[in-house]
Amino acid sequence: MSIRRAPRGTTALDRLRDHYTDAERVCRQCGYDDQGGQWSARTTGDRVLYRHVCPSCGAIETRTLALK
Repeated sequence: MSIRRAPRGTTALDRLRDHYTDAERVCRQCGYDDQGGQWSARTTGDRVLYRHVCPSCGAIETRTLALK
């Protein structure tokens, strides 16, 4: 019996990452609009860390979601 997994982008955490990718594309430092960029996500167990690096100036944007 195989276990079926949800397709990519269907969990709440995936949708939040997709939201950041769609809604927060403009760099706060230099104003570059990164239309093709994406936010990355990783977890520490009790937190989800979202990160985007501006390809123009190298500024790093982060968002942290605490899981309780």
